[in-house]
Amino acid sequence: MEFFRIHRTIPFMRHALILNIISLLTFLAAVFFIATRGFHLSIEFTGGTVMEVHYEQSAPVAEIRTAIDALGYSDFQVQNFGTSQDVMIRLPVRPNEDTATQSRTVLSALQAQRADVQLRRVEFVGPQVGQELLHNGLMALLFVVVGIMVYLAVRFEWKLAASCALANLHDVVIILGFFAFFQWEFSLSVLAGVLAVLGYSVNESVVVMDRIRENFRKQRKASVREIINASITQNISRTVITHASTQMMVLSMFFFGGPTLHNFSLALTIGIWFGIYSSVFVAAALAMWMGIKREDLVKPVKKDGPEVELG
Repeated sequence: MEFFRIHRTIPFMRHALILNIISLLTFLAAVFFIATRGFHLSIEFTGGTVMEVHYEQSAPVAEIRTAIDALGYSDFQVQNFGTSQDVMIRLPVRPNEDTATQSRTVLSALQAQRADVQLRRVEFVGPQVGQELLHNGLMALLFVVVGIMVYLAVRFEWKLAASCALANLHDVVIILGFFAFFQWEFSLSVLAGVLAVLGYSVNESVVVMDRIRENFRKQRKASVREIINASITQNISRTVITHASTQMMVLSMFFFGGPTLHNFSLALTIGIWFGIYSSVFVAAALAMWMGIKREDLVKPVKKDGPEVELG
């Protein structure tokens, strides 16, 4: 489906060198911030107090956040748990305050707002549990990356596969760099967003590479640069439709999903925009500089007579 068709090929590769130098500098800056500043890990990874409270009517989640914020907490989580009447509250560890003290203080603040609040459960989640979650999350990320590498290796010739792989690495590292630089809270939902971006970005790169491979077979007299430019131009309508519809959904989560989905949708937003950029100016350009040519994709078949190319 095409909302519009561009009849003139856009010379995307004309400025590929400058844009890729910017990409390289951005990538190196992201690695630097990840290495030097690290991540602002949520209490899911660092441990803390978990409270479960119950209301007779629908729980006022926004009011609960306001009450806890007034107590001086900056890193905490409030979300519905099971039903609209049950709420789970996660509080970070505070010096000179144990779990019992924290739960009493928070419960008193909530009872000052609504008298029908009931404390159902309080427990302390130690940092060892958080380390286990972090380890499992990183292992999930590793398995996804390995799976994508295997898929690309099977689907494409090595130059196209390597270009896609580097483009996906570019997207993930830059997302992590944003979270390290601005010290946004890194939670399990953000990790889920990074995994989603990996799949989203590889899909965009595969579509572009598929079109490049197809045009190498069709446009026998065109140069490599012309084929890449034509392939990206032919995909513009699909790119606009796909990314615009996805971004609208993500923005609805960002503005109306509340604090629970805020950083998740933020990671997706960064990933969507850099996914578009990397598919065009990183993956395609890297394939061009690696020396991709028609002979890499269309192999000659030897017969009794002269060699015949598979077109």
